[in-house]
Amino acid sequence: MKIFDEIIDYTCFNQFNINDLRDNLVLPIKYDGIYFKCFCCEESNLISLNVKELVKKKSLKKEDILFFLSDVERRIKLFKLSKKAINSETINDTFIEDFFYILMKKAIEVRASDIHIESSNNSMVIRFRIDGSLKIFYIYEKEFLQVLSSYIKLLSKLDITMLRLPMDGRFSLKIEEYKYDFRVSTVPTIDGESIVLRVLDDTNIKKSIEELGFSKNIYNEIENITKLSQGLILITGPTGSGKSTTLYSILEKLNSQDKKIITIEDPVEYKVNQVQQISVNDELELSFDNILRRVLRQDPDILLIGEIRDVASLNIALQASLTGHLVLASIHANNSLQTIARLIDLKANKYLLSTSLKYIISQRLVLNICKSCKKQGCQICNFTGFYNRSSLAEVLKIDENISSFILNSKSSEEIKEYLKASSFKSMLDDGKQKVEEGITSLEEVYKVISL
Repeated sequence: MKIFDEIIDYTCFNQFNINDLRDNLVLPIKYDGIYFKCFCCEESNLISLNVKELVKKKSLKKEDILFFLSDVERRIKLFKLSKKAINSETINDTFIEDFFYILMKKAIEVRASDIHIESSNNSMVIRFRIDGSLKIFYIYEKEFLQVLSSYIKLLSKLDITMLRLPMDGRFSLKIEEYKYDFRVSTVPTIDGESIVLRVLDDTNIKKSIEELGFSKNIYNEIENITKLSQGLILITGPTGSGKSTTLYSILEKLNSQDKKIITIEDPVEYKVNQVQQISVNDELELSFDNILRRVLRQDPDILLIGEIRDVASLNIALQASLTGHLVLASIHANNSLQTIARLIDLKANKYLLSTSLKYIISQRLVLNICKSCKKQGCQICNFTGFYNRSSLAEVLKIDENISSFILNSKSSEEIKEYLKASSFKSMLDDGKQKVEEGITSLEEVYKVISL
């Protein structure tokens, strides 16, 4: 976006009727005492505004202009508070405190998972990650970064004098009667600093299976999985494909007082009631392998392994699933067939694998078409045309034939031919079905399938 280094002076909006600006698609960004400089698009109409001092500076997309003309009262308030905070003598004043609260409230309202605060050549940019994509929301003077950074570090109990070393911290903030936890990461950059705040809102991950947006056939298969008492269940996909959310949803479905459930995670970020969760910590000799070797002595019924990452963790998962435990785990692979190939690459014992592996769920997250504007762009979807995400998935049940293929080292092509004959529905098939139902677009489906 061309606006990255342009600071929008929202005080100059006082000279215009905001509805006229929206109707004519003109975004004023600065008044230099003589001219109002602005952003325009192909559909902009400068003449209709009847302001002689208005000059075109650069071009933007129509959706971007409308986005920066939305929520104007809050934008003006934040801009004024940033100016006052820069000129304040202390970082504990109400200006920066009010600014930060309003910013975090906005982030929560738009369902941001991460807040990125970054310095560029001439400005400080704030971007929100929503439904997996980053979008610029606010741009301020570069001097404001130090003020905001110091305030965040104070909240996180970090050393504000440490400017050349990366730091990690956490803080909590009460927003409208609900307490939100945030994880903080700071790193120095050549332009200043990059700060990322992760919103640790367990409602984002503690969803029921019904809420994940799976197609009916996928949902029914997952329901069958929750009825199993033993075996290995693998959730696969790249980073950010919703694996953890699916694992937690299955875990919540399985969670009951008559079952002992243990998880091994790196790290544990969300507490699940009645579940014994262990966080990997190499410094305390709580390594992944050490925990896995000892956890079976805890008499678990269900074991969740955050990620199968090597031969040792895979072998223990297979042994555990073979000896009467239900094991849930994630692994990085593009689809079901590649998951089997990945397991073979990890030197899995083929007998154990063919006997223990019950299901492979491969998934991605696809953007949903905004129901309010049907891809035209509106304030609800931040003028992107998309709102929220659904899961695209394929579920491979390891039946006797596939088990035999694994045991006898059959090629992926042979398994693929068998799946075609047995009416197996791939992720692409699932995506096309969602396109037909008007949930997403074909472009979005191909975009995520290719990851």
